[in-house]
Amino acid sequence: MARDGTTDPVKQPDYGVSPAAPAAAAAPIVPPVAEIEALEPIRQIRRRWPAILGALLSIAMVAGLAHELFDEGLLALEQSVPTHPAFYICFLLLYMSPPTFDYVIFRRLWRLPLSGMIALHKKRIANEVVFGYSGEAFFYAWARQRMKMVTAPFGAVKDVSILSAIAGNAITLGMIVVALPFASGLLTPDQFRTLAWSTTIIVGMSLPFLIFSRRVFSLDRPTLWWVFGVHCLRLICGSTLIALAWHFAMPEVSIGMWLFLAAGRLLVSRLPLVPNKDLLFANFAIILIGQGEALSELVALTAAFTLLMHVVLIVGFGLHAVLEKQK
Repeated sequence: MARDGTTDPVKQPDYGVSPAAPAAAAAPIVPPVAEIEALEPIRQIRRRWPAILGALLSIAMVAGLAHELFDEGLLALEQSVPTHPAFYICFLLLYMSPPTFDYVIFRRLWRLPLSGMIALHKKRIANEVVFGYSGEAFFYAWARQRMKMVTAPFGAVKDVSILSAIAGNAITLGMIVVALPFASGLLTPDQFRTLAWSTTIIVGMSLPFLIFSRRVFSLDRPTLWWVFGVHCLRLICGSTLIALAWHFAMPEVSIGMWLFLAAGRLLVSRLPLVPNKDLLFANFAIILIGQGEALSELVALTAAFTLLMHVVLIVGFGLHAVLEKQK
């Protein structure tokens, strides 16, 4: 105690640290400039991965188209081609229908501009010539590069893809119910067992998405039902258009029979346990309408025209990209 009766202030021990030391110790540690520069390429790769993925899938599309074209595509084009102009009108509408219906869907979800049709065509080509669902990866990468247009592209792309598969399975099951009474006499016991197991697998693949729909899907329920309806309409339009194209190519076969065969084609394309779907469909069609050689040539010609359209579009998109960069 001091002489004047006041209490002496408690002296703090001196550890040799200046008053500014705690503030300096709390300051964040700044890494050397060399370490920051080393991290910069990693950040650039993270920002650019959608562009890198899109470029790789584009290269894979070109390689797949070249392989298909020089393998058997050119041989099919050497066959006699249909002369009725309505065949080419129906075929063109058939070819345009998948990306057009996808555009309708994403126009509502994202207000997708018309320029997005290029990405949707590439999505379709990648799915057909690279491997399944590679087109969805390409389209997702394309959307990620345009974050101003859409903030969360993964959920929408995922939901639309799953609903496309469910719609295909639903239409297939409906066709099985309708076509089985007519086709039961044409199936061997082994083919009937394959059809039964395939139907079971189709149902099994769809059930988990329906049971756990609240956890699987990101979109609201009314939008999901709307997307499902658009996919069903796309499948029905596609089957109708290919039946009309085949009818104009071979008018001696009735349009009703071609519609039945188009339904069978969609059915066969969705069966998971069938090793050679094209061969099974061709045999089934030949049994129904005969004219095996003409029918085989028509099916091969339709596939060749589709491949040729893929090539024309890929070349056109490449030229468009070059012109856009020069502006």
